[in-house]
Amino acid sequence: MKISIFGMGYVGAVSAGCLANDGHEVIGVDPNQTKVDLINSGQTPIIEKDIGEMVASGVAAKRLRATSNVHEAVLDSDISLICVGTPSQLNGNLDLSFVRRVCEEIGSAIREKAGFHVVVARSTMLPGSMRSVVIPMLEQYSGKTAGRDFGVCNNPEFLREGTAVYDYYNPPKTVIGETDAQAGDVLVKLYEKMGAPLVRTDVETAEMVKYTDNNWHAVKVAFANEIGNLSKSLGIDGHKVMEIFCKDTKLNLSPYYMKPGFAFGGSCLPKDVRALTYKARTLDLDLPLLNSLMPSNQRQVQKGLEMVTAYGKKRVGILGFAFKAGTDDLRESPLVEVVESLIGKGYEMKLYDRNVNLAALTGANRDYILNHIPHISKLMVESMEDVVSFAEVIIIGNSAQEFRNILEQIKPGQVVVDLVRIVPNKSEAGRYDGICW
Repeated sequence: MKISIFGMGYVGAVSAGCLANDGHEVIGVDPNQTKVDLINSGQTPIIEKDIGEMVASGVAAKRLRATSNVHEAVLDSDISLICVGTPSQLNGNLDLSFVRRVCEEIGSAIREKAGFHVVVARSTMLPGSMRSVVIPMLEQYSGKTAGRDFGVCNNPEFLREGTAVYDYYNPPKTVIGETDAQAGDVLVKLYEKMGAPLVRTDVETAEMVKYTDNNWHAVKVAFANEIGNLSKSLGIDGHKVMEIFCKDTKLNLSPYYMKPGFAFGGSCLPKDVRALTYKARTLDLDLPLLNSLMPSNQRQVQKGLEMVTAYGKKRVGILGFAFKAGTDDLRESPLVEVVESLIGKGYEMKLYDRNVNLAALTGANRDYILNHIPHISKLMVESMEDVVSFAEVIIIGNSAQEFRNILEQIKPGQVVVDLVRIVPNKSEAGRYDGICW
């Protein structure tokens, strides 16, 4: 395949070397003549393991060359990769001036092309940038329509400095955000020999995935550092703690807790977060990440409450109010806080949870209901139908199987507020409202 790559910085140079190594014809494009001359002489413009040899062999085999002529590069290629920088502005926002400029130039060149050209953004951009910047600029300067006359994709990179070539050939995933299937099909051909999972999705999701990855990595670094600081103050080796922590790939390093939804609760997480952060305070340690967990969790409780009150309907039912489906544990269930807030605001309520049956409860859970939330026990009903026939707003509080057909049971005018994603639907105004989707 003939490929033009715009921006011979870190991502662009690595992509150029690897694609040429794979047998593609690659044209590197950069306004910096020094970078162009380096590549054409068989030298790499960046320092990165193995890329120097790849550039040299690519140039020698006449599969890689560089130019500052945008029109020439676009007209002589089937697909263009945008790898220009997106630096921070003083206020933290991204500077997309390089992206705008290169889209103007590519668009102007596409105007002169008869064939179907595909433009792929690999530069890291905030969600919405493809629709608000890249596509409009390409359409304006080409006089053509994306998805019909030319294709557009977002293809985030997951390269680490120092291991970029290895990461290119061994990616954790390949994500293609496409505006049309034809463009996606062209881009898939670049990665058909990769062993990684290939995900084709919309461009906004692809944009968001890149930011989710990087912010999660930042959270992990901050978390490990705070655990290390606390461990050292207690005379414990933080590295040993984290080595043992990372051996658990069933829960600690897994997708298990990584689904957006409602607040955490139960008898363990809130109690243990409070205890650890209290211990840190006694040691005069400032742990901003760990200290933010309970306020962040509380904000999600408040968000759920605001979703209900926004409808202005006074009859509210809750399906599932134990903190997790398949349990009868109400201790620190965030739904209990929502119920108490709604009661205090004068809402009429009915609650149903198959596993929370006062007559069958024993021990700590029975004591908790009778002595801590007796007002809530009076609102409990015997069946899901009792709630559905009564409520104007129905809150799904846990993922019990019996709630999965809720949208088939509601009548016009009833609204479902889903805190757990009981159905795969996206939010639908006036009928179904997911807390994070």
